[in-house]
Parts: sequence; C-alpha cells; structure tokens
Amino acid sequence: MEPNITAWLPVTVKEAQKRGWQEPDVVFFTGDAYIDHPSFGTAVISRVLESMGLKVVIVPQPNWQDDLRDFIKFGRPRLFFAISAGAMDSMVNHYTANKRRRSDDAYSPGGKSGFRPDYTTITYSRILKTLFPDVPIVIGGIEASLRRLTHYDYWSDSLKPSILSESGADILVYGMGEKAIREIAGALISGADIKNLTKIPQTAVIQNDIPIAKEDMIFLHPHKNCLAKKTLFADNWKQIETESNALTPKTIVQESEHGFVVVNPPYPPLSTSEMDAIWELPFTRLPHPKYKGKGKIPAFDMIQNSINIHRGCFGGCSFCTISAHQGRFIQSRSEASIVSEVEKLRNMEYFHGTITDLGGPSANMYMMVGKNKATCATCRKVSCIYPVICGNLSTDHRPMVELYKTVAAIQGIKHVFIGSGIRYDLFMGTSGQKNHDSGHSVYKRALIKHHVSGRLKVAPEHSSPKVLKLMRKPSWEMFRAFHKEFLTITAKEKPGQQLIPYIISSHPGCTDRDMEDVALQTTEMGYRLEQVQDFTPTPMTCSTVMFYTGINPWSGESVFVPKSIPEKKRQQEYLFRYKTYIASQPAHSKGATAKKNPRKASKSQPPARKGGRKNSR
Repeated sequence: MEPNITAWLPVTVKEAQKRGWQEPDVVFFTGDAYIDHPSFGTAVISRVLESMGLKVVIVPQPNWQDDLRDFIKFGRPRLFFAISAGAMDSMVNHYTANKRRRSDDAYSPGGKSGFRPDYTTITYSRILKTLFPDVPIVIGGIEASLRRLTHYDYWSDSLKPSILSESGADILVYGMGEKAIREIAGALISGADIKNLTKIPQTAVIQNDIPIAKEDMIFLHPHKNCLAKKTLFADNWKQIETESNALTPKTIVQESEHGFVVVNPPYPPLSTSEMDAIWELPFTRLPHPKYKGKGKIPAFDMIQNSINIHRGCFGGCSFCTISAHQGRFIQSRSEASIVSEVEKLRNMEYFHGTITDLGGPSANMYMMVGKNKATCATCRKVSCIYPVICGNLSTDHRPMVELYKTVAAIQGIKHVFIGSGIRYDLFMGTSGQKNHDSGHSVYKRALIKHHVSGRLKVAPEHSSPKVLKLMRKPSWEMFRAFHKEFLTITAKEKPGQQLIPYIISSHPGCTDRDMEDVALQTTEMGYRLEQVQDFTPTPMTCSTVMFYTGINPWSGESVFVPKSIPEKKRQQEYLFRYKTYIASQPAHSKGATAKKNPRKASKSQPPARKGGRKNSR
C-alpha cells in the first residue's frame, strides 16, 4: 500500500500542488535527508511553522554544484527562506579528528556521503542571497547555533567571525528554536521588515550602529582583536560560557567586520506543557517516501525505536556542546506525553516491542531541577554537578523509576532499555537527603536488572586527575566504584552484562604518559576498549578554546595540547595495544596472560595499529 504523500510536508512542486499550494510561505533548506520525526530539528521547526497555518516546503540536500535548480524550484516564498546544515555541524559530519574525509554520512540515504557541501549553512545562504537578494534568510540548527560569535574552526585552523558575517543571512536562531521561529514568522506575517527584528529572544543579528550600552549587555573583545591576540579570545569565552549557562543571561555584543553581532538572551526553558505540545505535532515518524529503494538512513535506524524524555544537560563538560545549544536547565515532558508517544511507536510497522532508549542527552536527568528557583536565577556556574553536586539540585531518581515502570507496563512493550549515556556521579555519592539516596539505590538496581540491553554506556572519559579536572568530569575512583557495583548487581540479577566506558584521547592537558595510564587502568579492570574518541575541537566548547590558545581560559594557566596528527594517533594507539599483545599469544593462552599481567603486557608490546581510530561517537 502506497503511503499518503500529504502526510509529509512537500519536498517537490508536485507534492505542493497536491495540497493546492501555488506559493509557499517558507522554503526550508536542510543538509540532512528529510525524516519527519521529533528527533530531527528540521522536522520540528517545519511542523511548528505548519501549526501556525503556514505553507512550509522542505528542500533536503539540494544540489549546489549544478544549475541550482533545487534552489529555484519553489520560487520566491511569501515570508522567508530557512536554512539548517542538519543535525550535525557539516565539518564534523565530513571529517574525522585526523581531518580525513569520511566516506559515510549517517543522515543521508544509504549512509552515503557527498550530499552536502562543507560549511553548508554559508554555501546555501550565499546561493539564495544571489538568486533572491531581497528575500529574508533565517539560519539555525547546530552549525549556525555554535558559530554565532567568533569561533575557532579546526578544519581551517583559524578563527572565524560569526557565521552571520560569512553567510549574509538576516537573522540567526540559536538553540532549540521553536519559540524564536514562531515570533519571527508572526512578525513577518504582520508585515514587519526583517531588518527591524533585532530584539527577538534567542536570535542573533548584525547591526550597523553600536548598541547603547546597558547593564544587561556584555561587550566582547572585537573579532579583529581576537585574531591578533589569543588571550582575548580566551577572555571572551569566559563571558560566553557564563551567559550561555545562566537562567537570566545578558545580551552579548561583539564588533565584527560587517558590524556588531548582537546575541539576544534566550527564552526561559520550556515548561512541561510546552514540551508536550511539540511532541503532539503530526509527525509521521518516518523518512519521506522519496528515499524508498535508496538505502536505509542510519540516523533514523538508530533512533526509530527510542523516546526522548527531556532536553538540556547541567553536566558542564568542557568538550560538550549540549548546554550551549539545548541549555543547562532540564526541560522534561510529562509522563502522559511520553506514554502517548510510546503508544504511537507501538503501532508503527517497524516496531517489534523493544524500546532501545528512553532517555535524553544524559539518560538520568529527567525532572531534575533546582529546588529554589531564585537561587538558580542568580547562579552563574557552568555546571550543577562539578566539582561537587549543587546543594540546590534535586537528584531524585524516583520519577525515572516510576516512568520506566509505567512504560514497561504498556501492552505490547517487551523491553525498555536505556541507550543514552548514564551520569553515575548523580547517584554514586550521598546527597544528605534520605529519600533521594534511597531513590539512587533503587534506580541503580532497577537500571541494571531491567533496562540494560546487555551493554550499559558510561563516560568516565579519562583516568588522569589533571585531565579530568580540565574536562570537568568526576574522579576515576568514582568510576571504579560504579564498575564494582555494576559487576556485583549484574552477577546477582542478570549475569553476562557489560559496562562500556567511553574514553577521549588527545584532550588538552593529556600527555602520552596520561594515555598510557588509561590503558593500564582499563586493561587491569578487564576492559578491551571499543568506544574511544579522538578529541575533535568543535566550535563553542571550553576544550576547543584550550586547544587553540594553549591556556585554560578560566585559570589563565598554560595547558599542554597534543595537536599534530602523529601525536593524536600515538595517543590512541596506547589504548589498543592489547590487540597486538593478544594476537601475539599462542592460541591456547590468548587473553590469559593479558589479564594476569596487564601492566607488563601494555608496556612491552608495540602499538596495536597504525593510524587513528575512527570517531565512534
């Protein structure tokens, strides 16, 4: 049976005509394939605009190398063009940490690469400005969001100005942009000039004149000064990171070559009812039928049986962009909304009873908020849990335990697994609150007994205290303690399960000796590492600032940075020496000696492989 094509938003002129549309209100260009699912930003923003009664068409992965027919096929929209590079920064999508071109793309049919340009947002925007110079352009998504101010670009090894300057776009929406896009669209419907939309929250614009300095404004060092002096770029970062994590942030202003980039403060975190409303939009939960016969889209395969229960992360890890894009404050859906989505998922043809993930950016932060909102409003810390858990943070895991039980009890659901990473530091310590600590214990046991699909992912990231401090991650001793508890509970409740640790190599501050220590520690604990990520400097993270400047922006201290490709390869090789060692042993003894004397094996054997390991996260 052929699907009803009008269930999806149109991607061709013929599909638009089937709806009786002669002129679209918004034409949305995206670097990803069109998957009509709430896990993908293009689908969410398009459905939000549709809910306003607007005619929205999508142009997924337009050809930018031919006669540009994809850019003109829908003609001039009534309101504006929207652009997103997709669910990843295009340069992260295209290149490994060793700057090698990837041969695959998880967001394209068949997993094939080559369907989007480098610096996708800039390329699309420049083409549209040439073809339709007077039509407003709104850019958003991860790539635009994290490049909204002066940023270090690893792939060109240079400081780049705001993406607004390079793209020529009129307005940038950063973060999760449902509210901002509504306000922009509403203003343009009312006849407003895009040039006058300079005060909309959660947007950035370029203004010609210097804004009047006010107490709620922060003026960064100009872009040209950052080019001349790295310490000024580092100084800017402290203010950017502070305001990005604040509940009541200030307006940020930076002089650039084309004027003054003004980043307006974001909207307050979404309420539970606002979150629920997004998931109630009429998603088909499927890729567009145009991809039939072109191969599976790996990103969809990965999330098709998963449920997202919240947004945001208060971990504050130095290398992570989640808080810069989704915010530090947790925004949770209601149990009723989650149950409703599970029931929709249950009715999908591809679903066979197993929910592969009931989680979020960090799996176990659902419903965790500050106990005193006034305290949160004045807080300027970048993490709620590092170096210690904030006394104002509720770490109660009981709502998650109850949610897991409720979902598992729904008819047709055979398994509920947690595929997102777990923050074990949220339940390994003592909170001082008896009910919370009891909930921590119940959660650990329930998680390990019922919700692990054989492998539980955690992210200790490193063993070195000095590297962990730069990363803002908990101690290796805490990971060891959780490892011990996991094995104890698993042996009793569900034998055979594995704990899978993520490790990052060549992070700023990490030396060869530090990587050797990780290799020794993990081998000694019986691990054969798989999930190893070579640090990739991405825009708008503290770790990237350290990589570029060689200093810790918060302390001003110098930081050793492994930058060259040989250095980065060598650091990864320490973690895979066990492979060469095991391969060198007689068949009857493989594995035995490595476990018996891991330190000797790790020190005496040559590196396991030549070349870096592919970014596996």
